[in-house]
Amino acid sequence: MTSPSAPAGPGYLRVVRASAWYDLVVTAGFATPWTYALLHDALSSWGRTLGLGALPPLDPMQTLYANLLGSVVVVWALLRLVGPLPVHGLFDGVARVLFALWQAYAATHGATRLLWLFFVAEAAFGVVELVPWWRSRRAGCVVGGARTTGAGSPVTPRRT
Repeated sequence: MTSPSAPAGPGYLRVVRASAWYDLVVTAGFATPWTYALLHDALSSWGRTLGLGALPPLDPMQTLYANLLGSVVVVWALLRLVGPLPVHGLFDGVARVLFALWQAYAATHGATRLLWLFFVAEAAFGVVELVPWWRSRRAGCVVGGARTTGAGSPVTPRRT
């Protein structure tokens, strides 16, 4: 399922895989209540040590949402590792932009400033995964001054 305007080449798929490895390493600890409790304690300790703030006390709802996030992201990461496609990078890039927005929102509304560390990684991978799509789309949209489809064929303007 690739689009004619999909970024081509093994370099882009390496980026898709690298982002998947990052997700797997960073979010696997969120996937179960037991690993999340350990990760929660470690992140709180690091936040206090670095002066960035601790996480709020552990509670069942926070654990549930952490486990849901961790489970979905681990499965998504495994998909991108086992069978990466360019379109996976597009969707992952969009998801990273959304994650970065919500992390920034939380961090600016009193959450631990540890979030900014994750924000940087999310934003960076989002840019690296989305810019090739943007460039490919822009390159496919104008050929010889005529607007085209992503496949390079001219588009006939609609008459209204």
